[in-house]
Amino acid sequence: MTDAQETAADTSLRTTGGAPPDDVAPAPIPLLEPREGIPPVVASDDALAGVIAAFAAGSGPVAVDAERASGYRYGQRAYLVQLRRDGAGSALVDPVGCPDLSGLGEALRGTEWILHAATQDLPCLREIGMTPTGLFDTELAGRLAGFPRVGLGAMVESVLGYSLEKGHSAVDWSTRPLPEPWLRYAALDVELLIDLRDALEEELDRQGKLEWAQEEFSAIASAPPAPPRQDPWRRTSGMHKVRRRRQMAVVRELWTMRDQIAQRRDISPGKVLGDAAIVEAALTLPPNAHALTALPGFGHRMGRRQLEQWQAAVDRAKELPDAELPQPGQPLAGPPPPRAWADKDPAAAARLSAARTAVSELAERLKMPQENLITPDTVRRVCWEPPKKLTPDTVEDALAGYGARRWQIEQVAPILLRALASEA
Repeated sequence: MTDAQETAADTSLRTTGGAPPDDVAPAPIPLLEPREGIPPVVASDDALAGVIAAFAAGSGPVAVDAERASGYRYGQRAYLVQLRRDGAGSALVDPVGCPDLSGLGEALRGTEWILHAATQDLPCLREIGMTPTGLFDTELAGRLAGFPRVGLGAMVESVLGYSLEKGHSAVDWSTRPLPEPWLRYAALDVELLIDLRDALEEELDRQGKLEWAQEEFSAIASAPPAPPRQDPWRRTSGMHKVRRRRQMAVVRELWTMRDQIAQRRDISPGKVLGDAAIVEAALTLPPNAHALTALPGFGHRMGRRQLEQWQAAVDRAKELPDAELPQPGQPLAGPPPPRAWADKDPAAAARLSAARTAVSELAERLKMPQENLITPDTVRRVCWEPPKKLTPDTVEDALAGYGARRWQIEQVAPILLRALASEA
């Protein structure tokens, strides 16, 4: 980036948000260029040692991003990690060549990490030994600050006045060697992340929301890994069509076999067999492989051996004793779906309606999405089973018990108390 471009970027931090006069054409948005060119991909222990030393000696926060191969490979592992820090420049690290990045993670201990949509990248970074002790999430910061579009490209454009290259976010990042245009795209993802963080911090402070954001960031950094999903086969797309327990068993058998094959071959489960094909087989209950061939998703390109594998899974489900068939739904850990409240508990339905209206109005005044002000699940739980005695303290305790942060409790508890009391 030239000195003139850097000056323009600095100026844009202070001047974005105003529309040009009607008689003045808006200036074209410049395309962001890597300041030091595209860094080489680090894929050996010796090269990684150099990166660790450089980033340990750097100053200030570190921008971090990761690229996965969603839709191509099994799981959500990282296939490229991008970093940038003042005094160290940018680095592109290949977790295939360097699968253990715990040394890099240790070198950055105590340093603030800047990520965009942190909860998406943290699981795959954790797998390779990188876990932040503190972070700043630029996407979440944008939500709290009231930006209507919070994708990285939109944020860089609206806040910093630069356009990021598009088109490579959904490519197969497990490809080796990685094409130069992809590496350029990856390097640019962290190019201005530090500048974006600083600008958003200033904006959050101006709006009086900086402490709120810091609470959110701390909660993300300290959150334990998510537990494995119970009965993940129930999330098969189109599952709502499957009503009978025997049909549900077919979905379970096919889903489980597909997952085992996908894991063994390291490819996305959808490339082994589509959800629509699984649901169609469950609804049809084909008697043999020949009948299975006629169903969508089990076409002529599938070999006989594969068809027999899938049919064997269907047959296993058909032969299960009734006692081993899955139940129609998972036990609810919380209140029933809101659509059922009017019949089950009209008073709770009225509380929920009043609370939703109050939360919506407050979120609009604060210029942030409702789900960032307070999670809809928390509102439902408190409305379904409110404290027996409605006081500011009991409502605050109820919100805290469901994981609400201090700033959320301060903002929401008073309006929730009024909504609950008005419908008591």
